[in-house]
Amino acid sequence: MKNLTQLFTAFLAIGLLIGGLSTSARAQSGDGFFPAIGTPPNPEVDARWDHYYNYKGITDLTKELAEAHPDLIKRQSIGQSVNGREIWALTVTNFQNGNPDNKPGIYIDGNIHSNEIQGAEMSLYTAWYLAETFGDIDYITNLLDQKVFYIVPTINPDAREHYMQEPNTPHTPRSGLKPVDDDGDGRYDEDGFDDLDGNGHITLMRRKTDRGNYRVDPKYPNKMNRVEDDEFGNYEILGYEGKDNDGDGEVNEDRVGYYDPNRDWAWNWQPDYIQRGAYKYPFSLPENRAVADFVLDHPNIAAAQSYHNSGGMILRGPGAREDVDTYNDQDVEVYNQLGNKGEKLLPGYDYLVVYKDLYSVFGGELDWFYGGRGIFTFSNELWTSYLMFNEEENSSEDRYQFNKNLLFGSAFVDWKEYDHPTYGKIEIGGFKKNFGRAHPGFLLEEDAHRNMAFTIYHAYQTPHLVIDEIDEKDLGGGLTQVTAVVTNTRIIPTHASQDLKNNIERPDYISIDGANVQAGMIVKNRDMNQTVEQKHSPAKLEVDNIPGMESVVVRWIISNNDDYTVTVNSAKGGVASKSK
Repeated sequence: MKNLTQLFTAFLAIGLLIGGLSTSARAQSGDGFFPAIGTPPNPEVDARWDHYYNYKGITDLTKELAEAHPDLIKRQSIGQSVNGREIWALTVTNFQNGNPDNKPGIYIDGNIHSNEIQGAEMSLYTAWYLAETFGDIDYITNLLDQKVFYIVPTINPDAREHYMQEPNTPHTPRSGLKPVDDDGDGRYDEDGFDDLDGNGHITLMRRKTDRGNYRVDPKYPNKMNRVEDDEFGNYEILGYEGKDNDGDGEVNEDRVGYYDPNRDWAWNWQPDYIQRGAYKYPFSLPENRAVADFVLDHPNIAAAQSYHNSGGMILRGPGAREDVDTYNDQDVEVYNQLGNKGEKLLPGYDYLVVYKDLYSVFGGELDWFYGGRGIFTFSNELWTSYLMFNEEENSSEDRYQFNKNLLFGSAFVDWKEYDHPTYGKIEIGGFKKNFGRAHPGFLLEEDAHRNMAFTIYHAYQTPHLVIDEIDEKDLGGGLTQVTAVVTNTRIIPTHASQDLKNNIERPDYISIDGANVQAGMIVKNRDMNQTVEQKHSPAKLEVDNIPGMESVVVRWIISNNDDYTVTVNSAKGGVASKSK
């Protein structure tokens, strides 16, 4: 029996070795868990992704991640909100492998609009996953060796807190600013919405009438169906619950969150009378100014992602037709390759152009990132009704069916009677504020992982420069010709067309150190020996751009044949060297 036990133990050990389970995974299996593919097997930070973090939760989680992974995550505040909350940013990379400032970077943020909350969870999940799988998944390990992620989970913490803590609809507010007199009557309602039934959700008001335009659905009693134009129903919809608090004859006017932070960016900005929601002037909101200053301080950012909701869209600029010429064909092709991959990774999401497929946006974030900084940027609109039943087409009935069969009625506040001071006897009910735009918990982690995978692919495709070849040719008379080939092995160029047109970022430098340089030149056609000489500082050649999946060739004439090193240094493409 003893020999059989030893034999079984040996076979088990061999099986584990062949299966490739890590030590941490085996230890976790012994604790009652079996690792799932693609998930951190034994995370240092046991975060949950089936719920939403408020400001305290974000503060605590970002702190815990930085403390648990000091070699991979650094936390900082990049500024404060209107109400003094810190805007937390995480820098995620392998700090033991090179200077992060010399690595191509991707910037990720979420929750610029208060009710578009899950962008923070998508951002946090990305930081958590990268740190927790580093060293276990080779792809992630190599990625953090080469790239750096700058992640700001929420850039609008005041408004996020308002949405979560105060009564709201699924669509309010946009920002966290105080109410304004948006109906121009000289008065404003300090309270905004009124939560008449005190449940924390602003739902609808309906009233029975013989001349209504709605009728109760026979299959779903909570659902209201609009009747045909030549019919009368037995209910009228009075709008969201509220009162006329300031006595101006209006209900639910002058609400919190009138200004739109995504109309505040310094690219094609327009005032409020042209672009509804714009504030005083570009970057008049301190939260947006903090992001802009951070981006300006990090010229290595080559890619960006801003998370919104909803609709299941992968959006790129231009935001307005006036900006069509900002994008040239080469950059559009880069966007198309990235966006098409996104459609594959994100079932139910569509790759779209803002102005062409939606509407015009002036002063938008993704336009400033690309137009102002030459950064390839997407804005994903999170959550799509496709996720309810994995079907492309959804009827108005599907939300009620989804609530009934998968959420078991928990997303709806049943209709209840209420004695309204203006409308008399009414009923209040409807979908809760955290349904319709925000993911239900059981779908949140899956979409977080898929959206993270898209941003990881985007980050991977930022420039990666290698020196493929150093070739020497004896010219006689003590002179040597040195030719170097530098290749960008990813699809994003070191300079977008907008960058090149406006000289946003410095050129790429390809230099030779340790040699007595007599002349330096850029080789335009190696076969035909066509070159352009750089007469000033010939040892440090200035290259306008290294396109994606292409090479540039440079050449020096040197008068010694000692050891030397060729280095390429690009703001968005990083640093690479090769010695003779």
